[in-house]
Amino acid sequence: MAAEIVNPRSDSKTHGAAGADDISGADEPFDPAFALHRGGKMAVQATVPIRDKDDLSLAYTPGVAKVCSAIAENPELVHDYTWKSQVVAVVTDGTAVLGLGDIGPEASLPVMEGKAILFKQFGGVDAVPIALATTDVDEIVETVVRLAPSFGGVNLEDISAPRCFEVERRLQERLDIPVFHDDQHGTAVVTLAALRNAAKLSGRTLGDLRGVISGAGAAGVAIAKFLLEAGIGDIAVADRKGIVSRDRDDLTDVKRELAELTNRADISGPLATALAGADVFIGVSGGTVPEPAVASMAPGAFVFAMANPNPEVHPDVAHKYAAVVATGRSDYPNQINNVLAFPGIFAGALQVRASRITEGMKIAAANALADVVGDELAADYVIPSPFDERVAPAVTAAVAAAARAEGVARR
Repeated sequence: MAAEIVNPRSDSKTHGAAGADDISGADEPFDPAFALHRGGKMAVQATVPIRDKDDLSLAYTPGVAKVCSAIAENPELVHDYTWKSQVVAVVTDGTAVLGLGDIGPEASLPVMEGKAILFKQFGGVDAVPIALATTDVDEIVETVVRLAPSFGGVNLEDISAPRCFEVERRLQERLDIPVFHDDQHGTAVVTLAALRNAAKLSGRTLGDLRGVISGAGAAGVAIAKFLLEAGIGDIAVADRKGIVSRDRDDLTDVKRELAELTNRADISGPLATALAGADVFIGVSGGTVPEPAVASMAPGAFVFAMANPNPEVHPDVAHKYAAVVATGRSDYPNQINNVLAFPGIFAGALQVRASRITEGMKIAAANALADVVGDELAADYVIPSPFDERVAPAVTAAVAAAARAEGVARR
């Protein structure tokens, strides 16, 4: 790898409990979160030694000039003689950070650093956090385009909807490297993998299922489109005003398109109306679903309540009525966690120098992730743990193979 992400904490005076006390106040209890974050969570480490003047003359001038001249003559050599093909930019504007909302670029950095070390830990991919001091779509796009020569891929992160859709689309049109908004597609990939296994466990296929999504933001829109692409029987999406349907006159352009693609049953009204008789509930909204609405779902239903820290349906309630229950939390079985997807997806795309990430590559990632469960499939195990060492290699290989099959691989 071009750079190793390491934890730079080495001086107990700087990084120990005293550091936490400095932030939280002398009378506050010790908080390990502040202690861990003191000094940041990552650093850049050289992969070649600089021990003497000979090493220096090769790593820097005059030796480096030969490499620069070769790349100037043949730009493709940048992939072989720099870190470009091994590193991803993790880009945010700080407007939709976790459940905290629009907290700004500086406050987003701990999350972006965390994303970067997850890339390294779970996919062997180097990543650089980039927090932009703008929320203007044009400025974000232009900035990322100008940064792109340094990176092999762009992971968009925590950019609020609906701007995130346009940012991603425009960058995909202008760049010849993978651009992937993880809040949309990472969530969709892991959801599809879990749903495939839940259906398999119950002797059904995706085509047998009617689903309902609570939340029409980045994740909800992406999940709906992806599940339709994968062959789900029908799916409806609800926002704060009810089901996204053709008869509503208050829809944004994104939701108007969604109304044309989804809700084949032509259901109108509140979320509870759509849940009656539904096979699948997918929550990405942070709201609360009343227990009677959950009880009205079809026998053997699946409840994927993924809001953090409070799922839309508490697992204790969900288990009364559902055959399979998943959440976004690590303290319950079946955690729908994006870290199962994005490291392997980017590792596979970078491995073959893919020009973009296609729907086929994402479906291949979901299928590979589902297959990791294998014969261990059970109601409390429809998706593997992020710490399962089989996950990243399986997803990486599947994505690379799909990229080659779809003609977007360049090696």
